[in-house]
Amino acid sequence: MNIRIGLVWTLALAVLSGCGTMDKRDADDVAVEDRGAATGAEGAQSRGLGADGDMRGMALDDPDSPLSVRTIYFEFDSSEVAAEDREVVAAHARYLSANPQQQVVLEGHADERGSREYNIGLGDRRAQSVRRMLEFQGVTPDQVRTVSYGEEKPAVEGHDEQAWRQNRRVEIVYMDQ
Repeated sequence: MNIRIGLVWTLALAVLSGCGTMDKRDADDVAVEDRGAATGAEGAQSRGLGADGDMRGMALDDPDSPLSVRTIYFEFDSSEVAAEDREVVAAHARYLSANPQQQVVLEGHADERGSREYNIGLGDRRAQSVRRMLEFQGVTPDQVRTVSYGEEKPAVEGHDEQAWRQNRRVEIVYMDQ
């Protein structure tokens, strides 16, 4: 119970400290990856959600579903989930809460700048940040695993800001049941 209260306070402080300080990212510069078909979760259905944000009948691989967005991007040297990505995390939290048998792996990544060890730690902090948000919204701890790849699995090869921006991410990977 004390751990959960501590997490709530930590999340509240993180949100409040980040208010008004985030730069808006240009949506055209950020690629969105759809890993629905690649994860083997084709046809998985959600159920039991209310009329607002109702995801009943939506498949994980439906490109019109909010669940089709599986990548959360981060600013340089940050593990704070940006305001524009919080609704994506919330949609996955609603789906996972309604489907307690479903599990995900949160894969944390970093760009190539920094030491290998630092980037492994940064990827882990990013994955843990998304995990805390999911659990805060009702996802059980046994539904979520985290792994950090640091800079080892770039989404885009390149040595410029455009490539780095796409490599600073957490990928939400649904597990086969």
